[in-house]
Amino acid sequence: MKLGQRDKRALIVLAVAGVVLLLYYAFSGQSGQPQVVGAADSIPGAERRLARVRQLAAGVSGRQELLKQVSSELAEREKGVIQADTAAQAQAQLLNVIKRVASAQTPPLEFGTVELGQQVARLGEDYGEVQVSVPFTCHIDELLNFLADLTRQPEALATNEMRVSASDAKQKTILVRLAISGVVPKRLVPQKKAVF
Repeated sequence: MKLGQRDKRALIVLAVAGVVLLLYYAFSGQSGQPQVVGAADSIPGAERRLARVRQLAAGVSGRQELLKQVSSELAEREKGVIQADTAAQAQAQLLNVIKRVASAQTPPLEFGTVELGQQVARLGEDYGEVQVSVPFTCHIDELLNFLADLTRQPEALATNEMRVSASDAKQKTILVRLAISGVVPKRLVPQKKAVF
């Protein structure tokens, strides 16, 4: 049997590929059996790693207790946040709180035309703020009692603006316009639309 030129070239290429493959396996250090690797660290190194793991494990329970404490403090503070589905409902709840405090005064305060804020303002990163303005006429001591009673409410309230002017000099009454804000969840704050 006589081989053709093409067959001779194929056999030469096959022989060269076989030699390259044998050299690769001989010098790469890979064999068919996996090698057994000895321990990289000594006993003192393993003891140090164990001590570190124990220290981290002890810190986890401390962090969990701290997380529980912070979570309970946050829940206590967020009791003052006015919970409502819409901004209008939040303003109505704020107005109800203000009216409740005003009616508990001696004598009860009577409001004029109540003004509601236009929209929910952003208050930090996590909250919003609704505002209600109430005008009324009273004596100075009644105003002080009203402001003190507002601070005792469980809701987070603040006076943003106060305008005081003389009303009746003979009866010593003043005309007051208070802008009172309440804290609401961030979800009630309108989202700013991106302008492209």
